[in-house]
Amino acid sequence: MTVASRAVTDDEADIRLDRWFRRHFPGTTQGVIEKFCRTGQVRVDGRRAEAATRLAPGQTVRVPPCPPPPAARPVPVAPDPKLLRELEAMVLWRDDHLIVLNKPPGLATQGGPGIYRHLDGMLEGWRADGQRPRLVHRLDRDTSGVIVVARTPGVAARLAAAFRGRDMEKVYWAVVAGRPVPVEGRIDLPLVRAEDFRAGRVEVAGPDAEDAARAVTDYRTLDHAARKLAWLELRPLTGRTHQLRVHCAAIGAPILGDAAYGTTRGPADPERAGQNSALVEGLNQHLHLHARRLVLPHPAGGTLAVEAPLPPHMEATFRTLGFTAQPPRKPRNG
Repeated sequence: MTVASRAVTDDEADIRLDRWFRRHFPGTTQGVIEKFCRTGQVRVDGRRAEAATRLAPGQTVRVPPCPPPPAARPVPVAPDPKLLRELEAMVLWRDDHLIVLNKPPGLATQGGPGIYRHLDGMLEGWRADGQRPRLVHRLDRDTSGVIVVARTPGVAARLAAAFRGRDMEKVYWAVVAGRPVPVEGRIDLPLVRAEDFRAGRVEVAGPDAEDAARAVTDYRTLDHAARKLAWLELRPLTGRTHQLRVHCAAIGAPILGDAAYGTTRGPADPERAGQNSALVEGLNQHLHLHARRLVLPHPAGGTLAVEAPLPPHMEATFRTLGFTAQPPRKPRNG
């Protein structure tokens, strides 16, 4: 094998150098790629580059001799028709660049310990020409609503960059126990890993906490049932783990059905915080958090806006409480 040069294509814009390598040379491990970069064997436009360097179309990557690819995988079996029907039922928007889905509650976005059925695995059913749609962001397992997948690696890189740059408008709906005081405002409370972070929990950071991450959420009360339950519009301005759930609990209005954070006491009204079970008798106890709307820059130009209908358990709660939600508007790109 000899040293070669390869040009970065338009579809590979903003992809990391190490991911570009693994795509073209699947037998090359992360350790080998980092060694190549450290020793200057890999160069981008003639210059040394780090593994995390993001590439631009037209750049030239110097490629040293690489390990051979792994043995060919068995030919995949045809996708399960039932799985394909489930995926198709989720589709809100589809074009040549991306697919927008309405994720149902209870479906994990990705796999993990004890999680064998998840959206990332289901996307294998849409594999075509050796590629399958790729996740570019996540929703909690019990959160429903709008989630975007990219149809090619290049689109995935561009959308991931848009999410990192907060170049998105994200709107969530939640039903909470209690009525926030004031009824609208901004929650600016940093978050930190909780002691039981292995269970995925985070918490509001104390004044001396190390490694705290700033978390900001704008909220607005859209309706309420007496002072017991409220329908909130939540707009996260940052994207921290469990941000909306912790922030709602912190202002004394935990999200209905939130078993992890529903007992957290908050400063707004500590007498009402954590009273989910006493206040919501007769209502469904699944998590009432829904990714209602996403507005994002479309990779081909323009701005795509997509809304997702409420899941059945939230629809039932809205009917019971007398909350009136307009049907979702048709997706549009303009």
